[in-house]
Amino acid sequence: PAPAQGQQSSSASTQAEIRQMLEERDQEIKSILSGSEDYSKEQRARLKELINGVLDFCAMGQTALGSHWDTLATDRRDQFVEVFQDVVRAQSMGDLDVYNSSVTYDQITVQDDSAYVRTMTEYEGTRTPVEYILKRRDDEWKAEDIIVDEVSTAEGYARSFQTVVRKRGFDALMKRLRAKRQEIASTDAE
Repeated sequence: PAPAQGQQSSSASTQAEIRQMLEERDQEIKSILSGSEDYSKEQRARLKELINGVLDFCAMGQTALGSHWDTLATDRRDQFVEVFQDVVRAQSMGDLDVYNSSVTYDQITVQDDSAYVRTMTEYEGTRTPVEYILKRRDDEWKAEDIIVDEVSTAEGYARSFQTVVRKRGFDALMKRLRAKRQEIASTDAE
């Protein structure tokens, strides 16, 4: 049976809300990037927040650690998510030009507190599908995964992180992530 009229309009308004959120984010990123390539500290901080603000680092971290997540005490999970977030946020600033891509929204599907968004980006003549797997928590939509050209971001981290944990243990992964965070921080300070 078809959804009731109220459900259809609610779904359409949620689709519009998600699209507006992503479009506004995209427009603000592009407005900062349209200036010079010498960004102020404030502009870099704002870009980092805009680019990563849509990500649910806890959900991505849980996916990245897989079954190892369940073996960790809450404080160790929190430490992992904090360091993981710092590394991802810093790495997102590597190639800012890619955020100048033109974006079209091909599909937005909403079911309860889950949503799927398929976009097509075009950058320097190359078209790339980018998909968002979103969940609504505390009335805010966050991405649990972003799939770029059929490659899952969360699963990419999972392959890398779970191998380290399996072979060398969780502490070795944390040591590696902290070293990466320190390396990025010292590069940013230059």
